[in-house]
Amino acid sequence: MSQVLITGTTGLVGGHLLRLLMQERKVNYIAAPTRRPLTDISGVFNPYDPQLTDALAQVKDPIDIAFCCLGTTRRAAGSKEAFIHADYTLVVDTALTAKKLGAKHFLVVSSMGANARSPFFYNQVKGKMEDALIAQNWERLTIVRPSMLLGDRDKQRFNESIFAPLFQLFPGNWKSIQARDVARAMLHEAFSPTQEGVNIIPSAKLREIAKGEA
Repeated sequence: MSQVLITGTTGLVGGHLLRLLMQERKVNYIAAPTRRPLTDISGVFNPYDPQLTDALAQVKDPIDIAFCCLGTTRRAAGSKEAFIHADYTLVVDTALTAKKLGAKHFLVVSSMGANARSPFFYNQVKGKMEDALIAQNWERLTIVRPSMLLGDRDKQRFNESIFAPLFQLFPGNWKSIQARDVARAMLHEAFSPTQEGVNIIPSAKLREIAKGEA
């Protein structure tokens, strides 16, 4: 049985993943810190605080596996600084908290094209986030890099509403992917006896794993 920490549960991938974890027989404890309280859940420890780092600090029980599904866009965040805080700082804070609580495996949602040396701000921040997690020397670190996400959001992102239909026509890693499939793939990887170290999973592979789990 595993004790799990997850952040980003109010988002698209995180919401699907939380529901999967609640149904998973291998999980006997879930801590899901959030900025605002979750609704329609039971059996989940949900400390919440507008400052997510303060909510994370309320998690005291040992953790085996941690998931981070935090992610926004520069437009939604409102500024470069707010985007960095959400997609870099809070992700690193989640990892540090999980490691302090004993987690051996950290799984994180990044993005296709993540590269710390990218000329594109979004990809650059995602790449720096990945580099920071790799530098933490996790026993197991799983980085998933989905393409454009599909799914029902409370607030539809502008770029996704415009480009999602087009991305469904693309091949390989460029093809858009359902958020629930990313969640399924992450759950599978969390409990699969894959190799130790850093495992980076591109979007096409995520779809393949999810298909096997459907």
